Order: sequence, then C-alpha cells, then structure tokens
Amino acid sequence: MTAIEGFIVTPLSLLRGRVTFDGNRIATVEGAPVADDAWRDGSAPIFLPGFIDLHVHGGGGADTMQAGTAIDTIARIHAQHGTTALLATTMTAPHAEIEAALQALAPACRRRAGGAARVLGVHLEGPYISPDKLGAQPPFAAAPDVAEILALHAIAPIRVLTLAPELPGALEAIPALVAAGMRVQIGHSAASYEVACAALAQGAVGFTHLFNAMSALHHRTPGVAGAALAHARHAELIPDLLHVHCGAVHAALRAIPGLYCVTDSTSAAAMPDGEYTLGRHRVTKCLGGVRLADGTLAGSTLTMDQALRNLVGPLGLPLVQAAQRLATQAARYLGLPDRGAIAAGAYADLVHCDEQLTLQGVMVEGEAVLGSFVRA
Repeated sequence: MTAIEGFIVTPLSLLRGRVTFDGNRIATVEGAPVADDAWRDGSAPIFLPGFIDLHVHGGGGADTMQAGTAIDTIARIHAQHGTTALLATTMTAPHAEIEAALQALAPACRRRAGGAARVLGVHLEGPYISPDKLGAQPPFAAAPDVAEILALHAIAPIRVLTLAPELPGALEAIPALVAAGMRVQIGHSAASYEVACAALAQGAVGFTHLFNAMSALHHRTPGVAGAALAHARHAELIPDLLHVHCGAVHAALRAIPGLYCVTDSTSAAAMPDGEYTLGRHRVTKCLGGVRLADGTLAGSTLTMDQALRNLVGPLGLPLVQAAQRLATQAARYLGLPDRGAIAAGAYADLVHCDEQLTLQGVMVEGEAVLGSFVRA
C-alpha cells in the first residue's frame, strides 16, 4: 500500500492530510480541514479528483468520428491534461457514419488503453437536433427514431443523448430512452420554454453546452436557456471564456445545483494553430478558439486543466467548488459513486498540481500516466 501527502481536495472541504491506496482504489483519506485558500502558500502538493469530461469530440489531432485507434489518441492526450474519464462525443452525420463511429468506439468503452483516460461510453450529440440550431454541427439533422437509437446503443453504450424536444416524436421518445439508461439532454434546440419544460416532465435531465445552440433567455420568451435556469438540476457548460460570458457562468452556478463543466474539445485541442477535422467539417484553430470558415465557434481547444485555472482565476471559485464542477458533479450525474471524488473506496483517479494549478502528475485507476506522485 502506498500513500501521498499534501493538500487534499475532497467533495466538501480542503484537507491537509494523507491518502493511501490499495491497488487501483483509494483505501483511506485522513487529515484536518484547512482554510479554502491554504493551498496557495505552496507548502505542499495539491491533489484533486481526476477530471471527468462528458463532452469530448477530439484532441491531439484525432476526432471521434474517425475509425481505427483515434479514440485511444484522444483518451491519452486528455489524460495528459488531467481528464481521468470521459464520454466520446459524436457529430451529426448520416446514420451509416454514426454507426461506423460507434463501431470504432466500442472497444475503448470495454477496456482502458494504457496511459489513457477511461472511456465511460458515448455522448450522442446529433443527429436528433434542430436544423435551426445546428451550431457547428453538419446539416444532417433528423427526427428521433427510438429503434434506431437503441440499435446504436447496442453497438456502444450511449450514456448521454442530446435531443431537440420540438422535433416530431421527440417528447414521446424520451421515456423509452431514459428506460434504456440514457441521460437525455436538451440541446441544439429552438424549443420554447414550455416545450423544454415538457421534455423535463418526460424525463430529460440535462442541457447540452448551456447557452450555446439553444433558444436564448428573454424575459417574455424564456426559451430553453430560461427553462434550464428555472428548473434544471443538471447542465453542462464550457468554461473556456469564449463560449459563455463570466456573468452568465455565475448565473448558471447560482441557479443549477448540478452544473458541471465540459470542454467540447475538438481534434485541435493540445495542438498548434492550423486546420483540423470536426466530423465532416474543416475547422481552424487560432487565437485560442476553433471556428468554421464563417466564424462560428466550432467546439473548443479547452482542456480540463485550463478549465480549472479559468474557474479559480477569472471566475473566482474556491478550489473545492471548482473540483466539484470538474469531477464530482459529472460523476453524480452519471450515477458513478466510485468516481469524481477523493474518498475511500473510489477509483484512484487523481490530479497533482502546484500552487499555480499547473499539472505535475495524473493518476488513472492507480496508474501514473503523467509525472510522479509524492509517496510517503
């Protein structure tokens, strides 16, 4: 049994203490609570729960819609930035292309590659979205077909499905998808507030990249964004400081208890400026963002370690709260009690940072995939 010592970020408090391991699990967590900002003095290493990213299109030059081992490249590059578990996220495309993508993703959903984040399953983002709110999605939107979705689910586990509830048959499809174990999220939607609320009543539980590619909040027509702020328990949000203004982020943090952060990262993540693939699109990375030729934001270049620095820096969240939004809330959303927290019995998924919140090490299920951990 090995151990680490330093500042330990638990779901409820910051400890100065010690964590011991037994194989790929955490055995014990011991320590005394300290002030929220005690970690800033640099007197000890900082350990956070490994980040969980439920919206990942790519990274390291690879895209989830590609065949072969693209997902292993993606899972390894994101592990180098602190992500210990993720959902491989698809793009809107003809059915045959989505089916082929899931065939390629299925092996990674069954086993974790060495040095890589755990692929928890698939986030199916399209094609069941509004043609009026494509965002950067290719123009292959379609009405939902439960039998078609369940056939895809049989190829690779769909843990999250983005749906525009105003589409024909969408509201009626939600209960069957929920019964199959999917988290149905409202997104890429031009729905009214009333239709969004009807989707929640049918069993939808989340919102995809809150504020982006959805009908906006207006005080007389609240739209999907208004329904989220008024009623959501869960929603994902991209904290790259490009997709959502800091003021809107704070509004969402106050309104939605289970708000969690995602990257919506593309193949351009962790890569130099230039041209990359996003599904069928060619996109350009420059000035910290990824855009289509017409200037539309097309996913992001965000990594979860930068999301951490954005949350604690410009957004001003305490470190414990930032860790909740980057790990704990996503794990709770998916119903994973043994991930997203530094706690006895949980997987040994940890991130080691210095006082600048620069990554020094990453552990995935007990494997050190980056750097080394101080051992006592």
